Amino acid sequence: MPISSPVLKSALFAVATSISTPALSAETVNIYSYRQADLIAPLLEAFTKETGIKTKVQFLKKGMVEKLKAEGKNSPADVILTVDIGRLSEITNSGLTQQISNDNIDGNIPESFRDPSGNWFGLTMRGRVVYASKDRVSQNTITYEELADPKWKGKICTRSGQHAYNIALIASMIANKGEEFTETWLTGVKNNLARKPNGNDRAQAKGIFSGECDLGLGNTYYVGLMQNNEKDPEQKEWANSMKVLFPNTEERGTHVNLSGMALAKHAPNKDAALKLMEFLSSGKAQELYAEVVHEYPLKEGTKPSATVAGFGKIKPDTLSLDAIAKLRKKASQLVDKVGYDEGPAS
Repeated sequence: MPISSPVLKSALFAVATSISTPALSAETVNIYSYRQADLIAPLLEAFTKETGIKTKVQFLKKGMVEKLKAEGKNSPADVILTVDIGRLSEITNSGLTQQISNDNIDGNIPESFRDPSGNWFGLTMRGRVVYASKDRVSQNTITYEELADPKWKGKICTRSGQHAYNIALIASMIANKGEEFTETWLTGVKNNLARKPNGNDRAQAKGIFSGECDLGLGNTYYVGLMQNNEKDPEQKEWANSMKVLFPNTEERGTHVNLSGMALAKHAPNKDAALKLMEFLSSGKAQELYAEVVHEYPLKEGTKPSATVAGFGKIKPDTLSLDAIAKLRKKASQLVDKVGYDEGPAS
């Protein structure tokens, strides 16, 4: 049959279409994530459904900076997702991100929750709050400063002072009150500990439930995770034994941290990556993300989940997270200087 035949032309067109279509649908954004893949799966599924762009997640609990440095220009990473300002700052300061100037993202994310240079953007926030025993703590208001009051001696539980979540809180204290005050305060908190710092935020809730301590420091989202934990119902008991106190509500507000995103320096799929980042910053995506991880969405007009709303109204400290990030090293040095992780004096 001659090649000019209409039948042959039609057949060749069909073959060409069948080859090119999968190539288009196979567009993929590679994500390096500090947050476990199952927690962000609903969000990424919604993105793929809306755009046709696939995603591939590599969960990296540790060693992300080292991995990105080792991979260099050959890194497959397009988008980086993190769970706190410390890791966002570390990745940015290591030169592993690239600046973005995007009106849609900037319009969705408040200025105080994004890098002034456009290297990172917040998505959802959580408060670093005080967990308090419902049975043994009568008061319903508290300040961070009050945690150093001797009346709480032997009654406070926390995880390591060197953990990123506590480092960010201590850095915020330095920014708000100065280094000298923060050292004295941190020493006071150490003296009020019931035991050496250990475990994660859930462990502090367990300590309150068991009576080991009356107060604990923890993130709001852990309360949501425990309240909705069907696999380990015991954690529901831990959560129900305590109330959430938002420190400094009458003053500067509660220290908040964030889950955020950045565009990898050598992103091989930059256009698709930017589409994902725009989607993640949207109100629809933030509300979905906040529902799954029990955090507060950042876009104006969006609402937290019913679980998170049940904790009460949060008044966030408006201190720039960029300013907090710059004080993380000093905060870490203070933790060592006062011997915080050694626990209370015998």
